[in-house]
Amino acid sequence: MSARRPRKQMNQINVVPYIDVMLVLLIIFMITAPLVNPGQIELPQVAQSLTPPVAPLEVEIRANKKLFLRDREKSSKEIEVSHDDLVNAVKEKQVQNPEQPVVISADKSVRYEEVLNVMDILQQNQVKKVGLLAKPRGN
Repeated sequence: MSARRPRKQMNQINVVPYIDVMLVLLIIFMITAPLVNPGQIELPQVAQSLTPPVAPLEVEIRANKKLFLRDREKSSKEIEVSHDDLVNAVKEKQVQNPEQPVVISADKSVRYEEVLNVMDILQQNQVKKVGLLAKPRGN
Protein backbone atom coordinates (compact mmCIF):
# COMPACT_ATOMS: atom_id res chain seq x y z
CA MET A 1 0.00 0.00 0.00
CA SER A 2 1.13 3.42 -0.80
CA ALA A 3 1.64 5.95 1.86
CA ARG A 4 -0.98 8.49 0.94
CA ARG A 5 -1.88 11.09 3.32
CA PRO A 6 -5.52 11.29 4.22
CA ARG A 7 -7.40 14.14 2.58
CA LYS A 8 -7.90 17.14 4.73
CA GLN A 9 -11.29 18.82 4.82
CA MET A 10 -11.45 22.22 3.22
CA ASN A 11 -13.25 24.79 5.33
CA GLN A 12 -12.79 27.82 3.04
CA ILE A 13 -15.03 29.11 0.26
CA ASN A 14 -13.55 29.99 -3.08
CA VAL A 15 -15.00 33.45 -3.87
CA VAL A 16 -13.31 34.00 -7.23
CA PRO A 17 -16.31 32.73 -9.26
CA TYR A 18 -18.67 35.01 -7.31
CA ILE A 19 -16.48 38.02 -8.04
CA ASP A 20 -16.52 37.14 -11.73
CA VAL A 21 -20.31 36.93 -11.75
CA MET A 22 -20.61 40.29 -9.94
CA LEU A 23 -18.28 42.01 -12.42
CA VAL A 24 -20.29 40.64 -15.36
CA LEU A 25 -23.53 41.90 -13.78
CA LEU A 26 -21.94 45.30 -13.12
CA ILE A 27 -20.90 45.62 -16.76
CA ILE A 28 -24.40 44.64 -17.92
CA PHE A 29 -26.01 47.29 -15.72
CA MET A 30 -23.52 49.96 -16.80
CA ILE A 31 -24.30 49.29 -20.45
CA THR A 32 -28.08 49.06 -20.16
CA ALA A 33 -28.66 51.94 -17.67
CA PRO A 34 -28.13 54.78 -20.20
CA LEU A 35 -30.38 53.01 -22.70
CA VAL A 36 -33.37 52.84 -20.36
CA ASN A 37 -35.68 55.79 -20.90
CA PRO A 38 -36.73 57.30 -17.54
CA GLY A 39 -40.46 57.58 -16.97
CA GLN A 40 -42.09 60.92 -17.54
CA ILE A 41 -43.66 62.49 -14.47
CA GLU A 42 -46.66 64.67 -15.08
CA LEU A 43 -46.70 67.35 -12.42
CA PRO A 44 -49.98 68.98 -11.41
CA GLN A 45 -50.66 72.43 -12.76
CA VAL A 46 -51.37 75.31 -10.43
CA ALA A 47 -53.79 77.96 -11.55
CA GLN A 48 -52.41 81.46 -11.31
CA SER A 49 -53.90 83.66 -8.67
CA LEU A 50 -56.66 85.78 -10.13
CA THR A 51 -56.36 88.43 -7.43
CA PRO A 52 -53.14 90.43 -7.18
CA PRO A 53 -51.79 91.16 -3.70
CA VAL A 54 -53.62 93.95 -1.96
CA ALA A 55 -51.79 97.15 -1.03
CA PRO A 56 -52.05 97.81 2.71
CA LEU A 57 -53.91 100.55 4.49
CA GLU A 58 -51.32 102.83 6.06
CA VAL A 59 -51.94 104.54 9.38
CA GLU A 60 -49.44 107.35 9.81
CA ILE A 61 -48.72 108.91 13.21
CA ARG A 62 -47.07 112.28 12.90
CA ALA A 63 -44.88 114.07 15.46
CA ASN A 64 -47.86 116.14 16.64
CA LYS A 65 -49.73 112.82 17.37
CA LYS A 66 -52.25 113.37 14.57
CA LEU A 67 -53.39 110.26 12.70
CA PHE A 68 -53.61 110.03 8.93
CA LEU A 69 -55.06 107.14 6.93
CA ARG A 70 -53.82 106.35 3.42
CA ASP A 71 -55.30 103.68 1.17
CA ARG A 72 -52.56 102.85 -1.31
CA GLU A 73 -54.96 100.59 -3.20
CA LYS A 74 -57.05 103.53 -4.44
CA SER A 75 -54.84 106.61 -4.15
CA SER A 76 -51.92 108.00 -2.20
CA LYS A 77 -54.08 110.77 -0.68
CA GLU A 78 -54.08 110.85 3.12
CA ILE A 79 -57.09 111.59 5.28
CA GLU A 80 -56.76 112.97 8.79
CA VAL A 81 -58.73 110.83 11.25
CA SER A 82 -59.30 110.65 14.99
CA HIS A 83 -58.84 107.44 16.99
CA ASP A 84 -62.55 106.61 16.75
CA ASP A 85 -62.80 107.48 13.06
CA LEU A 86 -59.72 105.35 12.39
CA VAL A 87 -61.45 102.16 13.53
CA ASN A 88 -64.58 102.93 11.52
CA ALA A 89 -62.61 103.79 8.38
CA VAL A 90 -60.46 100.67 8.61
CA LYS A 91 -63.46 98.42 9.21
CA GLU A 92 -65.28 100.02 6.28
CA LYS A 93 -62.30 99.36 3.98
CA GLN A 94 -61.96 95.78 5.25
CA VAL A 95 -65.63 95.05 4.56
CA GLN A 96 -64.83 95.64 0.90
CA ASN A 97 -61.58 93.64 1.09
CA PRO A 98 -61.12 91.48 4.23
CA GLU A 99 -57.59 90.44 3.24
CA GLN A 100 -56.27 94.02 3.19
CA PRO A 101 -53.54 94.42 5.82
CA VAL A 102 -53.04 97.51 7.98
CA VAL A 103 -49.57 98.93 8.62
CA ILE A 104 -48.66 101.61 11.11
CA SER A 105 -45.90 104.09 10.35
CA ALA A 106 -44.81 106.74 12.80
CA ASP A 107 -42.41 109.63 12.88
CA LYS A 108 -39.28 108.65 14.79
CA SER A 109 -39.95 111.35 17.39
CA VAL A 110 -43.32 109.78 18.27
CA ARG A 111 -43.27 107.83 21.54
CA TYR A 112 -43.49 104.07 21.18
CA GLU A 113 -46.45 104.13 23.58
CA GLU A 114 -48.53 106.06 21.04
CA VAL A 115 -47.79 103.46 18.35
CA LEU A 116 -48.80 100.68 20.73
CA ASN A 117 -52.02 102.52 21.60
CA VAL A 118 -53.03 102.69 17.94
CA MET A 119 -52.11 99.04 17.41
CA ASP A 120 -54.06 98.06 20.53
CA ILE A 121 -57.15 100.00 19.40
CA LEU A 122 -57.09 98.22 16.03
CA GLN A 123 -56.62 94.76 17.54
CA GLN A 124 -59.36 95.29 20.14
CA ASN A 125 -61.76 96.05 17.29
CA GLN A 126 -60.97 92.74 15.52
CA VAL A 127 -58.83 94.28 12.79
CA LYS A 128 -56.67 91.46 11.52
CA LYS A 129 -53.23 91.71 9.90
CA VAL A 130 -51.85 94.72 11.75
CA GLY A 131 -48.15 95.41 11.31
CA LEU A 132 -45.46 98.07 11.62
CA LEU A 133 -43.90 99.87 8.68
CA ALA A 134 -40.21 100.72 9.01
CA LYS A 135 -37.70 102.45 6.77
CA PRO A 136 -34.54 100.49 5.91
CA ARG A 137 -31.36 101.69 7.66
CA GLY A 138 -29.55 102.69 4.48
CA ASN A 139 -32.11 105.36 3.56
